[in-house]
Amino acid sequence: MVFRSDCPDIEPLDLPIHDAVLATAERHPDVPALIDGITGQSVSYARLAADSRRIAAGLAEAGVRKGDVVALYSPNSIAFPLAFYGLTRAGATVTTVSSLVTAKELTGQLRDSRARWIVTVAAFLPTAVEAAETLAAEGSTIREIFTCDPAEGHRSLADLLASTAPEPQPRIDPGTDIAVLPYSSGTTGLPKGVMLSHRSIASNLFQAESLHRTAVGERILAILPFFHIYGLTALLNHPLRSGSTVVVLPRFDLEQFLRTIQDQRIEGVFAAPPVILALAKHPLVDQYDLSSVRYILSAAAPLDAELSAACARRLGLPRVHQGYGMTELSPVAAVMTIGDPNPPSGTVGRLVASTELRVAALDGSGRDLGVGEQGELLFRGPQVMQGYFARPSETDAMIDEDGWLHTGDIGYLDERGYLFVVDRVKELIKYKGYQVAPAELEALLLAHPQIADAAVIGVTGEDGTERPTAYVVRVPGSALTGQQVIDHVAGQVAPYKKVRAVEFLDAIPKSAAGKILRRELRDRVR
Repeated sequence: MVFRSDCPDIEPLDLPIHDAVLATAERHPDVPALIDGITGQSVSYARLAADSRRIAAGLAEAGVRKGDVVALYSPNSIAFPLAFYGLTRAGATVTTVSSLVTAKELTGQLRDSRARWIVTVAAFLPTAVEAAETLAAEGSTIREIFTCDPAEGHRSLADLLASTAPEPQPRIDPGTDIAVLPYSSGTTGLPKGVMLSHRSIASNLFQAESLHRTAVGERILAILPFFHIYGLTALLNHPLRSGSTVVVLPRFDLEQFLRTIQDQRIEGVFAAPPVILALAKHPLVDQYDLSSVRYILSAAAPLDAELSAACARRLGLPRVHQGYGMTELSPVAAVMTIGDPNPPSGTVGRLVASTELRVAALDGSGRDLGVGEQGELLFRGPQVMQGYFARPSETDAMIDEDGWLHTGDIGYLDERGYLFVVDRVKELIKYKGYQVAPAELEALLLAHPQIADAAVIGVTGEDGTERPTAYVVRVPGSALTGQQVIDHVAGQVAPYKKVRAVEFLDAIPKSAAGKILRRELRDRVR
């Protein structure tokens, strides 16, 4: 059966992303749009709108044209959105780049996306220049590297702002022109460019507003990276469209994060599970006044219900809210409404407007399942990507002929329309014919008072059997043993779900968005 959002349908928003976000800036010109959480420097809505137009003029004068792909390679800063909206106003497609890439990885993304320009920061110039030189040796030219801050030998945003050239007026078709080309692994394989049109991103903002919208002047803390679609949407496009104030930090540092909440009187925190884990367990939390926080919303990776409840109790909140999405969905598919009086524990929320869902059986039959039955989640709506850049076969494997996007996530919808995400198809452990969900075991491990963090993967032995193996970070001072970990889980699960081996680590490898890097854990046993 096909499930539909219970919110009223929306018409797709046929606007360039900069207009969808900043068209209302003139209604609150003096409200701070952006505040640097470290220096306190602020950018008003009037300045954000005006400066992004001037930057677009400077870019066009430099030669950036509609359809050019420009790599935006920068940590979070108040300059990032100025560059981003300047680029889209110039008609460029922005491929956002992780702050953590190596020169080889950056070269790969530049090559794959066919980028011809780079916008970066002075600190990242050595990596950007090395990547550009590698491409030049291959016969591909990066025409210019701009910087957000001053750097000798490179034009900065300040230089572009000084341009007296006319503002470009590219004819953008929101339905076909690509606004953003972020990179995602999808359900399998290496990172691929996800083609997100202006319409899909703008429409998704409109869809999400059916269940969550921030207020004018509401203070939101931005710690998740803007280069990730979650940060770009939830911490830039979404709050700026509403006239909220985004307080920006360059990265997550717990002490700085807590101090900024206290000093800037932050009201809304968008986070990933590692942040929720720190808020629930770290002793430093008790040293700061976090009473201004009205809500916390977690997404990007599964969040255990008990951990969520522990965080909420500690901060005196009714609950930690959740949302669900993926890069290929622009990214929001479901979200909890702030103030929902009675959501079920563990839900990631309800479907946003104009979103359809099917739950497909895992036996390969393609059979649709009903309420409460677990299967692969398939979505359809205006937020679905156009496809993977230059990868038609991989696009066809992800989006079927009827427009359903196959997420690779396992979940179900309950009788009240709340969505639950259980695990990922590719991460299920097959132990002697039984399916074991790593997320379930990780939740049990995190409930142990001597475990600070944990991850579970399947490790195949010489006999060909895949066994659940736990990677555990002890709390400081703990003498927890592997057998104690095994016994803790064994007492709470069916025999086939038991953890069979334990390895202790200093830290669980995770992406900047908070997802466990299971591939790195698998590499340890090869």
